[in-house]
Amino acid sequence: MNVSLTLELEQLIKDKVNSGKYNSVSEVIGEALRLLDERDRAHQQRLAELKAKIREGIEELERGEGIDGEEVFAEIEEDIRRVEAQMTQTEAAK
Repeated sequence: MNVSLTLELEQLIKDKVNSGKYNSVSEVIGEALRLLDERDRAHQQRLAELKAKIREGIEELERGEGIDGEEVFAEIEEDIRRVEAQMTQTEAAK
């Protein structure tokens, strides 16, 4: 297999071999491909989990178990006001 690399990637590979952590260019490339595969698998797992959560949320909404968005935002805004008030009281006590 013949692979074309940018000068920067070639230098990176040389630096990795010269560091002593890897014995050859093949080891560096092999490790890079293993890490790429690991990252891709983790991404696919996260994507599958996200899709499952979305599916679960849709099913809850279809059963009428959803929460009105305006209510949620009102609760968040109230929480923010409460935290800001506590921070103001804490600052005043100093």
